[in-house]
Amino acid sequence: MSVDLSTNYLGLELKNPLVASASPVTSKLESLRRLEEAGAAAAIMHSLFEEQIVHEEIELGNLYEAHANSFAESLGFFPELEDYHTGPGDYLNTIEGAKREMSIPIIASLNGSSQGGWMRYAKLIEEAGADALELNIYFVPTDETMSSGDVEQRYCDLVAAVKQTLKIPLAVKIGPSFSSLPHFAGQLVAAGADGLVLFNRFLEPDIDLEELVFEPNLILSTRAELRLSLRWLAILRDQLPISLAATSGVHETEDVIKALLAGADITMMATVLLQRGPDHLTEMIEQLANWLEEREYESVQQLQGSMSRIRCSDPSQLERANYMKALVSYSDAI
Repeated sequence: MSVDLSTNYLGLELKNPLVASASPVTSKLESLRRLEEAGAAAAIMHSLFEEQIVHEEIELGNLYEAHANSFAESLGFFPELEDYHTGPGDYLNTIEGAKREMSIPIIASLNGSSQGGWMRYAKLIEEAGADALELNIYFVPTDETMSSGDVEQRYCDLVAAVKQTLKIPLAVKIGPSFSSLPHFAGQLVAAGADGLVLFNRFLEPDIDLEELVFEPNLILSTRAELRLSLRWLAILRDQLPISLAATSGVHETEDVIKALLAGADITMMATVLLQRGPDHLTEMIEQLANWLEEREYESVQQLQGSMSRIRCSDPSQLERANYMKALVSYSDAI
């Protein structure tokens, strides 16, 4: 039996549900080619940061004076812009090159927290040939007068503004820290989101005890992080008429299968590709096909969402009952 691994994400027909997410692995044309050869169904370009866009439009000195407190990440943490992969112009050139030489969908990524130059660059990204755009919204509210509603409205306004400039599909990558995620997700859909990526991994700064300064400390994901996405994929799957992507913690074939069961249309990975290289994708695709065939699934689409909240045998396992059961089972083992 030949298993159909194809899936649909943002209206794009993909040959399988394994996608390379935004990271240094997707920053260069050569590495994008290797991902395609290994079997990646699509690639999310490394992020073009809001700070890079603004840096192109105003002098760096004025940037520090006028915007030091307005970005998602303090500019003191931000690396020298000339050293971060490529500038906005080179970013567009990489998209154009990838679309000329490759057959898989190329999805661009914008990372920031305000409209800034996003609207203009979103249009330029579309003109460069990107098949879709992912907004990686990274906003850390620090103002006590800003309510949760204000934060959500900021996200929605940004999504709506960018969507107005585009004809290509728009995905939104968010974090999990919203008081009512289903309601907020519905707001994003109303604002124009064609898909949601669950979840963003925010920078958690550490403290240097010698210098007594905050310092960036990027920690790669672990497989345990997927559990958060699994819960919300299962809850949101039957409530939203859009694409859903699982990210953070997708390292092995088992992780892909779990995400698909919960309701993901695709799974995105970065850490495991950084650690093991693109060839790991080839192994995972073969293992996925074998798992489906052994259990007599005819396709990935038959598997997708079969354990969503509405379809699973005990929906309470996604809610409070699961918490109590976990604690009891742990104490019984002592």
